[in-house]
Amino acid sequence: MADVPPRILIVDDQRAVREELAFALTYEGLQVVEAGDGQAALQALTPDIGAVLLDIKMPGMDGFEVLEKMLALQPDLKVILITGHGDIDTAVVAIKKGAYDFLQKPFANDRVLVSVKNALQQASLARENKDLRSTIAKDQALIGTSAAMQQVRTLIDKVAPTEATALITGENGTGKELVARQIHRLSRRSQQPFVAINCAAIPAELVESELFGHEKGAFTGAQSARGGCFEQAHHGTLFLDEIGDMPLPMQAKLLRALQEQVVVRVGGSKEIKVDVRLIAATNQDLQQMVEKKEFREDLFWRLHVVRIHLPPLRERPDDLAELAPHFLAAACARNGLPKKKLARTGFEWLRTQRWPGNVRQLRNVIEGAAILAEGQELGKDELAAVATPVPAATSGGVDWFAFETIEEFGAATEKEFIRRKLLENGGNIKRTAERIDLQRSNLYKKLERYGLK
Repeated sequence: MADVPPRILIVDDQRAVREELAFALTYEGLQVVEAGDGQAALQALTPDIGAVLLDIKMPGMDGFEVLEKMLALQPDLKVILITGHGDIDTAVVAIKKGAYDFLQKPFANDRVLVSVKNALQQASLARENKDLRSTIAKDQALIGTSAAMQQVRTLIDKVAPTEATALITGENGTGKELVARQIHRLSRRSQQPFVAINCAAIPAELVESELFGHEKGAFTGAQSARGGCFEQAHHGTLFLDEIGDMPLPMQAKLLRALQEQVVVRVGGSKEIKVDVRLIAATNQDLQQMVEKKEFREDLFWRLHVVRIHLPPLRERPDDLAELAPHFLAAACARNGLPKKKLARTGFEWLRTQRWPGNVRQLRNVIEGAAILAEGQELGKDELAAVATPVPAATSGGVDWFAFETIEEFGAATEKEFIRRKLLENGGNIKRTAERIDLQRSNLYKKLERYGLK
């Protein structure tokens, strides 16, 4: 199909004009379909039409009416209007009604070809963008038909079309960011930016700059002015993950920004208007934090307009039947592996696990097993080997004395130590950071550095 040249629909009540255009386009290797009036044009319109050359002045339906009907059938269609009675006002009306371009008779064939080729290129880019969005949406889909997930979907469908702030709660790895992205995709802001920030991953002294931006020279290292996440998400959605880890002084500034839709960059004095919808997420009990004076009560109620709670994987084991094959197919496609499938013993083993790291842990175990397994089926042994690996130092996987410098040795051992501690804590970053006595922001940096996220 990729080798089939695009089809161009030529609509004009003058046969000589249609023949002239057809000759020029076929000479360039394009296929042509002709129609002498609006009704015939609508009947000739098929999904494989790449662009339309449409005359405005025709008996019966005029070009504007045909344009409206065509775009109703195919909103992404590229229609080039042509007329012998054109002026600036007509061109403006044409573009406002959705035409891709406007040509006035008599026209040079070169001008027609340039317009048609540009229209075809734009149509191709639009299709690629649509396919990419579809692929991304599928990859980020909420998988599962359990009663708990059906309830989550119902809440998403209700809150997404509104401007309400949503608070997403649930353990690490349950898919809180996926829910936030789904709300954005279904909202009126879907064509605008979606900006995500992890409050736990940013050092306390940099949170204000990340959120509100800074002016040049505001602090050491601020070599140029930079807009913060609020400005980047203007007219779109701002997702604040791990909101419970935001420092108390910043909570007051966040509350003001949300209430007034105004931010001031660090080192600046100018108020910048922003139009942002906020979605927040946490794995902590914010109400309990309010009682302990660890989280502002006014900010809690500002965030708690609609609460969506994501259940842990252990509470929806029936969803494994959909999640596991989905992750396996995605892992094989992403890593260029031949298609593999889950053996019965593998699926039975999955159902026996508690999955403290939830869906994220399940995905990583399946991807690791898909990469390492020799055969085309993943059974209990292949999955268990990835979920509870033997330490590399004792399995012969790493020669610790082969490193040339103490820095290389230290980095390798630190990476292995963090990897093992993450496994022991089921992928829970907060618990891991607490048990190895490391700030969460520093742990996030190390995860990024070692490719462990």
